Amino acid sequence: MHAIDVIAKKRDGGELSQEEIEFFIQGYTRGEIPDYQAAAWLMAVYLHGMTDRETHDLTLAMARSGDMLDLTPLSRWTSTPRAASATRSAWL
Repeated sequence: MHAIDVIAKKRDGGELSQEEIEFFIQGYTRGEIPDYQAAAWLMAVYLHGMTDRETHDLTLAMARSGDMLDLTPLSRWTSTPRAASATRSAWL
């Protein structure tokens, strides 16, 4: 797989597969895909948008591209109805 093929597919309005998105994100974060190609891909995404699945796959690929924090210990702060209510109130 080549970055230019992924860019061209999105430029032409195609839907990227999970593998293509993963390839592009991993390649960019490893320094194998230069900034100018990432910019071209981003322009194609901006012009043609992404499906919900593409957005989901992109989010997961980006999350997996770096260190992930385990926030499980914090779940006790929002597990009670009172905490959940306070959290909702803060956003309203």
